[in-house]
Amino acid sequence: MKLVVFGGGSSYTPELVDGLIRCYEELPVDELCLTDTNATRLEVLAGLTRRMLAKAGLPVRVTMTADRRRALEGADFVHSLIRVGGMDARINDERIPLKYGIVGQETTGPGGMMKALRTIPAMLALAGDMREVCPEAWLINYTNPSGIIAEALGRYGGIRFIGLCSGPKGWIERILQLLGADPARANVDWIGLNHLGFATRVYVDGQDRTAEAVEAAAKEWNIDPDWMRILGAIPSTYLANYYHRGLVVEKSREPGFRTRGEQVKEIEAELLRQYADPELVQKPELLRRRGGGGYAEVAVAAMLAIRHNKGERQIVQALNGGAVDGLPEDASVEISCVVDRTGAHPIRYGPLPLAIRGLIQAVKAYESLTVQAAVEGSRRLAMQALMAHPLIPSWEVAKPLLEELLAANRHWIPWAS
Repeated sequence: MKLVVFGGGSSYTPELVDGLIRCYEELPVDELCLTDTNATRLEVLAGLTRRMLAKAGLPVRVTMTADRRRALEGADFVHSLIRVGGMDARINDERIPLKYGIVGQETTGPGGMMKALRTIPAMLALAGDMREVCPEAWLINYTNPSGIIAEALGRYGGIRFIGLCSGPKGWIERILQLLGADPARANVDWIGLNHLGFATRVYVDGQDRTAEAVEAAAKEWNIDPDWMRILGAIPSTYLANYYHRGLVVEKSREPGFRTRGEQVKEIEAELLRQYADPELVQKPELLRRRGGGGYAEVAVAAMLAIRHNKGERQIVQALNGGAVDGLPEDASVEISCVVDRTGAHPIRYGPLPLAIRGLIQAVKAYESLTVQAAVEGSRRLAMQALMAHPLIPSWEVAKPLLEELLAANRHWIPWAS
């Protein structure tokens, strides 16, 4: 079995390698091929990968190349960990909206749109190569914004893929922990969009304990506890960007404030220094601060479910296909699916709760317009997408904001000029 990492120079690569080592018996990889446009990072991560596998005593051949099509030859699984524009582009995504009093975040609002516009063409180009070189391979996508990427792949990619985010798994685990419930005896209904999802029902031993779960989570969530009680559901922590947008922007104006991208840029510089140490043979503790914890678990779980036809329930990004009322069939949703050798099959959810329906539908309109803007290279559609987003207050703000964002992305978005 051959596994390819598109963006193999990512700081997340050791997380995946660690997961592959732990699950090698069920997922015996023969070749792990890293491909990246950054030769320096590629060399460093290939070196650490070889040392980790050697320490584990596993006979996995590690190869690396800048030639993507060559990397894809014979691939069974392809993982995407790319960041078009690097961390500096992310920092622009976060900083520029703040100038207009709007949340700056890499997957939410105007910043998320810019990341999508940069990334979708690269992902569809990868899909095009996969259709020609390894048409039976599965793309396991962790590249953000994961939900928007999933919709682009589902509508235009023509390949087999699974869209991942480790967030729902982590939030659900914490909810059950706070509730004192055994995960093996619990079921949690999760629905929404990537980074806009909700735990709407919590069952333990078949009993509805949603109210207790909300109360338990309200004690430590970053959402106001009174609102959580009124809502009757547990939102993803990213929902603070919507429910407390004023406070989020206000915090960004405090002296010494640094965006997450600025923090991560510093962490990654130190991680790469550690990765280059020839004595390092395992993922370092600092990787926890980088974020993305749980990536290996959800990625390996998806591959195992496909390879061994498990028919296992997992929360992934998939095309709706009629599972959720009020959303288009070809729109991506974050939903429980049965994952087997033929892919992810959304479990019927039905109508969205009215209290969250409008927000999800509005953000979905923005996401779908963003996909079309990227595919068609259209400033007009990009403006429609921005104006559709609930965080954008007016045309008077949207017009100069989009102009500044596109100007900062001229290098990666050809039609931005």
